Amino acid sequence: MLKKTKKTILITGASQGIGETTAIKFLNKGYNVGLMARNKKKLESKFKNFKNALILPCDVSNYDLVKKSFKLILKKWGRLDVLFNNAGIGVSANTPDKISYEDWKKVIDINLNGSFICAKIAFKMMKDQIPQGGRIINNGSVSAHVPRPGSSPYTASKHAITGLTKSISLDGRPFNIACSQIDIGNALTEMVKKMKIGINQADGSIKSEATMDPKHIANNVYNVAELPLDANIQFMTIMATNMPYIGRG
Repeated sequence: MLKKTKKTILITGASQGIGETTAIKFLNKGYNVGLMARNKKKLESKFKNFKNALILPCDVSNYDLVKKSFKLILKKWGRLDVLFNNAGIGVSANTPDKISYEDWKKVIDINLNGSFICAKIAFKMMKDQIPQGGRIINNGSVSAHVPRPGSSPYTASKHAITGLTKSISLDGRPFNIACSQIDIGNALTEMVKKMKIGINQADGSIKSEATMDPKHIANNVYNVAELPLDANIQFMTIMATNMPYIGRG
């Protein structure tokens, strides 16, 4: 009997938070894992003991560097089965008039342009490989549905990710490429820790919010990745049960 070939996944924003937790999940499950993030030292310190890891220091908004990283994956493992488009940033909350254009552009470059660049190159690789196909999973955030106060760059980027997800899902059908979106609410990462202390609410108050362990995200990304390509979870929302997402503000 032929030995089953390991599946390969690329995870962006892999040096911390949801990306790091998800990477460890897939590594422990035997996947070959490409680890993309800007901080090379963080990647090396956290993943140096995994033989099935490939460290890819890279800014997802840099097209040329991303392209080189994908070539390294192809050279090392010969294919890409899953892309988890996870890299994302936010900026300090403020009204649009007080948010600098530089901050707006920085968020759009990473969250949206970076996701498109990675999806573009992954799509081409999945289209060309034999057997053809693969899966792209986008990190959308609950901000793809509703904004927090003062979050126009982040919220706009995540609404755009929903359009990207739908377009890739449609365009991928002839090539056996599936695309999903996971909308996450209050996973307890560095970005979310301040919510336990208190964060601005829609009614102008400041309140602490419920959070959840990022391992629940990792488990669900893995579950989606393991689906056969003729089945798809198009959109999934996973959130801290008691966060103020559903209800009147």
